[in-house]
Amino acid sequence: MPYTTPAQQPLVRSTLPHLKRITATDEQAIAQAELNKYVAEQAQAVAPTTDPLTSRDRRIIGEIIEVDPESIRTLWIEGGITVWVQLKDGGRLPFERNWFAARVQEVKATLPETPRERNERLSEELETACQKYGLTHGEIDWLSFSTTLYVNRQRLGFLGCNLQGQWYSRISQLGGSRTAVDIDAAIAQLGIRQAVAA
Repeated sequence: MPYTTPAQQPLVRSTLPHLKRITATDEQAIAQAELNKYVAEQAQAVAPTTDPLTSRDRRIIGEIIEVDPESIRTLWIEGGITVWVQLKDGGRLPFERNWFAARVQEVKATLPETPRERNERLSEELETACQKYGLTHGEIDWLSFSTTLYVNRQRLGFLGCNLQGQWYSRISQLGGSRTAVDIDAAIAQLGIRQAVAA
């Protein structure tokens, strides 16, 4: 007796409306979507989560190699000898490490700080000082870099840094400010001292 296999019948929409016939094109699209998802997951796993270069780093490198800072993607050191700068358009530029390091120091010394960089630096100093003295602060006025200091929700006074880089403090909002050489001295002018272990 000859063996016969039943022929595969295509699904008919009228009898099974919830099933749809899958074509070769659909299978290709599904496979391509799965591949794209897999590649994206792998790229995310390998890619760094944060940009290692700050805007100031980009400005310094841009000044050295005479390109727009926003055109710089990243840099790395190869073999401890060569500094490679990767540009966003795909180009790469090699530099001798010691020469590049010397140029970074030269440019860094002459490059002025942007207002944002200044505020970030002052904010870090403020946070460090608040932790050291057990203080909290209110919202920062970023234009003048000033804030209110508190200890246990009790207002102590006002603290800020002027455009000349001098820290200042005052007890009342309308009172006169007294400048200080650093943030610690400005806080001390408000009568706050760091706790000393007995």
